[in-house]
Amino acid sequence: MLAGLNHLSFDPASNKSLQFSSAAGPQVSESPAENGSDPGKKRKRTNVPPDGSGNLSLDSIPMGLPMSDPTAWATAMNNLGMAPMGMTGQPLLPDFDPALGMMTGIPPINPMMPGLGIVPPPIPPDMPAVKEIIHCKSCTLFPPNPHLPPPATRERPPGCKTVFVGGLPENGTEQIIMEVFEQCGEVIAIRKSKKNFCHIRFAEEFMVDKALYLSGYRIRLGSSTDKKDTGRLHVDFAQARDDLYEWECKQRMLAREERHRRRLEEERFRPPSPPPVVHYSDHECSVVAEKLKDDTKFLEAIQTLLTWIERGEVNRRTANNFYSMIQSANSHIRRLVNEKAAHEKEMEEAKEKFKLALSGILVQFEQIVAVYHSASKQKAWDHFTKAQRKNISVWCKQAEEIRNIHNDELMGIRREEEMEMSDEEIEDPSEMKETEESALVSQVEALKEENDSLRWQLDAYRNEVELLKQEQGKASRDEDTTKEQQMKLLQQALQGMQKHLLKVQDEYKKREAELEKVREDKLKIETLLENLKEQQSMADEEDKERDAVDCKGNESSTSRVCACSQEKECPVEKTSSNSPVKSEREVLLVGIISTFLHVHPFGASIEYICSYLQRLDSKICTAEVEVLMTRLQNTFRQELSGVGASLEKRWKFCGFDGLKMT
Repeated sequence: MLAGLNHLSFDPASNKSLQFSSAAGPQVSESPAENGSDPGKKRKRTNVPPDGSGNLSLDSIPMGLPMSDPTAWATAMNNLGMAPMGMTGQPLLPDFDPALGMMTGIPPINPMMPGLGIVPPPIPPDMPAVKEIIHCKSCTLFPPNPHLPPPATRERPPGCKTVFVGGLPENGTEQIIMEVFEQCGEVIAIRKSKKNFCHIRFAEEFMVDKALYLSGYRIRLGSSTDKKDTGRLHVDFAQARDDLYEWECKQRMLAREERHRRRLEEERFRPPSPPPVVHYSDHECSVVAEKLKDDTKFLEAIQTLLTWIERGEVNRRTANNFYSMIQSANSHIRRLVNEKAAHEKEMEEAKEKFKLALSGILVQFEQIVAVYHSASKQKAWDHFTKAQRKNISVWCKQAEEIRNIHNDELMGIRREEEMEMSDEEIEDPSEMKETEESALVSQVEALKEENDSLRWQLDAYRNEVELLKQEQGKASRDEDTTKEQQMKLLQQALQGMQKHLLKVQDEYKKREAELEKVREDKLKIETLLENLKEQQSMADEEDKERDAVDCKGNESSTSRVCACSQEKECPVEKTSSNSPVKSEREVLLVGIISTFLHVHPFGASIEYICSYLQRLDSKICTAEVEVLMTRLQNTFRQELSGVGASLEKRWKFCGFDGLKMT
């Protein structure tokens, strides 16, 4: 318990205000006697005079706790440089204003007072915070200098229930710490260090604010003045994992509650689900059929019918029942069409009424505006004051703006009606042939469309005539230039044709000369062939007459003689019959391929060879080259190289080997 704190008539549960005594008249306070003095004796203290001189005295309730000698208290306070409370010295509030309503005998608000479980109200910056001496059983707390700035604190962690307490006396124990801080609230745990500080965890967060009130107090154990028994308390927020965990749990709980509340709100605003549809049966079918005949229950019955059909309840046995229900649903079409027509009629009537009322309002607006305009003329305008003229001009502008808005609205309504009428006129006449009246309307619309089309055709013809006139005028101007251009083009074309004809004639002459040469060569070759045949027949007859042994030698000699004679007499025949190369182009190909393969001693594939030849002549194909190389076996040889999947055919040049063999 605190010995130096008074009870205030304030209950946080009832939220009643503090009751201060009257400012008039002297106030008498009672204080208990200390150190064995008579508790029945009372000392009287007068109120603070209006001029502010004197000391501010506090009421104290008698308590049964022992208190040290007042002389020792005065000595201790003088050592600390502060005047003790209730004693002679410097007044605590020299600039006290009596109009504040605080009377003598009423102590200042202190959050450490029993029964006051709130955070202290903010103190004005020009008034220093007044703190009292706090008496405990085994220690005493002296308040700091009120003129010093408040002690600095760190940023408050979320859900903070733990405080750091530094500046403890060296001889301080956990019991003393518990005795001092349990008055702030329920203490859950104390973790004391050997270096004169500790951490205190409270049950609630608001208790931390009460503990921070003790920051700056000087603590003294008993009446000792030893340094180990004194210290200056520093209370600050501490960051603890338990506090953070509890705060996060609380936040998660609040989030769950918020989600639950939102879910309830969404479920409340969610439209109700449709009622379940009964299963099909003969009884339910008869009930639905009766409901389909009733206009008030038609919507519910048609929904049931639709659900049954979608479920697949229609079969050969129930087909007649469903057909009758569908027929009943069809009978409501005429009713719905009549209702729609009635509603449309009501809407048209309401539009007409609105239009008439709006036109009447516009007429009245026009009259009001006319009044303003007539008042603004010089005859009447000169008789008004400046304020009246200003008001009339402002009213006139406002009325004109409102009139224009209503006029635009009326014009918009009329424009919409005209658009609707035009849409009705443009509708397809085939859709209006259901009744006689619709047929007549469709005929009228068709005639209108024909009239419009004829008018459009007439306009198109007029435009065409105008365009033709303009084109004729331009043509008359551009005829000369166009004719000259055409003549030039024709001349250029004729010159080109003449050149082309000359080229064709030259080519024709060249081709004729080539044909004649070919014919002469052909005749020569035929004569050579006949001579060879005759010689061969003569050689055959001679061979038959000779002996078998002499025939072999004679045959070899005759063959050599024939070969030599053939080479001398008909070289063309030899090249054409025995040589594998048939044309000059193939000879060129053989030379190029031989040179290419001679540069590649390890051979090359047919694709690689053809790719090289196609650079020289794009008309060369792979098959032609391969056939030519297969014919020349003494010049080119094909070999397989590689193993397995990398097996590849390569061509190599072997012309020098063929010469050695021959």
